[in-house]
Amino acid sequence: MARLKELYTNDVAKSLMEKFGYKSTMEIPKLEKIVVNMGLGDAKDNSKLLEVAVEELSTITGQKPIVTRAKKSVANFKVREGMPVGAKVTLRGERMFEFVDRLFNVALPRVRDFRGVNPNSFDGRGNYALGVKEQLIFPEIEYDKVDKTRGMDIIFVTTAKTDEEARELLKLLGMPFAR
Repeated sequence: MARLKELYTNDVAKSLMEKFGYKSTMEIPKLEKIVVNMGLGDAKDNSKLLEVAVEELSTITGQKPIVTRAKKSVANFKVREGMPVGAKVTLRGERMFEFVDRLFNVALPRVRDFRGVNPNSFDGRGNYALGVKEQLIFPEIEYDKVDKTRGMDIIFVTTAKTDEEARELLKLLGMPFAR
């Protein structure tokens, strides 16, 4: 974890500065935060599922998640305003770099038939979204204790102005993009 932060501040910064020709070190894109979101559509019926998902998310990230609630009532989905519909965690600083290290080097290689992540999942403003189909790829989750596989969204928020800058930043940090 400390190694990744050192690499980030030294080698990544130099490489980005050379490639994009920044005049100031303050222009260099940085990884600002990582948001891990777990949508739980079935939690509206059973509050126990929400507790289990929150526990799993806190085990994976090392930080207590907040419960997200529905903003509007939607009759077709049988959801009322204020009902719990998910959980999310925002990681910054040391925890963020520790999570990145575990995600890139341990969790993603455990995905079946893994050939790299989609290099086109940028939003146009330098942020990257990654969808994970099951929480079992993280070694902290015990297979026997899982009642249901749940997916999650992992959003990498950067200070990059363009997708090209963000792609290069994430590639230098070790993100395994597909060719």
